[in-house]
Amino acid sequence: MEGMVTLNSKEQKRVKVLNEIEKGVMTAKQAAGIMNVSLRHVRRLIAAYRKEGIAALAHGNRGRKPANSVGEVLRKEVLKLATTEYSGFNHQHFAELLAEREDIFLSRSSVRNILLESGIRSPRKRRPPRHRSRRQRYPKEGMLLQIDGSHHDWLGGRGPGLSLIGAIDDATGKVPYAFFQEQEDSRGYFLILQEITLRYGVPLALYHDRHSIFEVTPDKSPSIEEQLEGRRPLTQFGRLMEELGITSISANSPQAKGRIERLWGTFQGRLVSELRLAGARTIEEANKVLRDFLPRYNRRFVVLAKEPGSAYGRIREGFVPDEVFCFKYKRTVGADNVVSFEGHRLQIVPTNGRASYARCKVEVHKRLDRSLAVYYQSKRLTARPAPLEPALLRSQAKVAESVLVGRAPSLVSRHKPDTDHPWRQWVYR
Repeated sequence: MEGMVTLNSKEQKRVKVLNEIEKGVMTAKQAAGIMNVSLRHVRRLIAAYRKEGIAALAHGNRGRKPANSVGEVLRKEVLKLATTEYSGFNHQHFAELLAEREDIFLSRSSVRNILLESGIRSPRKRRPPRHRSRRQRYPKEGMLLQIDGSHHDWLGGRGPGLSLIGAIDDATGKVPYAFFQEQEDSRGYFLILQEITLRYGVPLALYHDRHSIFEVTPDKSPSIEEQLEGRRPLTQFGRLMEELGITSISANSPQAKGRIERLWGTFQGRLVSELRLAGARTIEEANKVLRDFLPRYNRRFVVLAKEPGSAYGRIREGFVPDEVFCFKYKRTVGADNVVSFEGHRLQIVPTNGRASYARCKVEVHKRLDRSLAVYYQSKRLTARPAPLEPALLRSQAKVAESVLVGRAPSLVSRHKPDTDHPWRQWVYR
């Protein structure tokens, strides 16, 4: 309705006070104390009120478009990008990419308001918070790394399911290394710890969950050799941490390792969108995008540690990565100097001035490139593939013969006796 003036509660209160002044019930000085303004401003309000009425109390900018508001053309451009090329990005990430790639410099709140007014909400949903006590960060970089894996539909249905293996520094929030692989396994954690050690040094401690990769299941009893030596049973990764002098710390709940859990939440919001933007469909393409993403993530989110410097330990002199970052298994050499391991037979030849290693306890190393090496008393032995035993040669010959005559290959005869065969007639009496 023309001529109608709408006042907020503060302005309505001022109208009441000015009416009291007009009636002579209240002085201007008293009104200044009630309205929390200066005496000069009260006199200015009284003059305007007498001249224009209650309209004088409405703010002069009411109904006007702010001078710093986003123009309509820019709003349409932002909405177009949000619904096409950058669809599915969270508001903060979208605002950063607008500045980096489109030269559109808007604050997160401006981008958020533009999107919410059009009904576009952030894809990331947050659960209501619970009361938990926040743990203080470690004071120096390299003192504690949290490691974990995240199995997620990183490629958004465009490729195979992948697991992201990564680590985050507790003091700074820096991600020293991460990579994609098909599944979460011990080899993935060997690879990530090897890369971090060669780049930065040996961390003092690793914080992880109670996965069987890190800890032996409680129902597994120690071997006789472990009991005699007074050692506790270790997994392959536990043995690796012990060799490197890294303290192993197990988390009792997902919330206890909240730093890396929040990292996965951030990656599932940002990295998934960038993988889609790059059109990644394979594990190689995903790792390529990740290598470009990590430095930008660290520049954006890393904080300064309480203490300067690095707590990463130096690699000892003569350190050979292949002899440390590998799976190690105890084996006994046969009388013919052959070691059997996972279907492989390795013939040990005279090495280190010794003619025979028959009946010796050796250590077979399965390296990360899946090659094998044999060690005795920390010295590598020369080994080559051993000839097959006669029994295996005969089995292979039978398989080849079966293929030639059109029968299904089998190492064991599948002939069944007839129903009147004596074997079937025999009855226990």
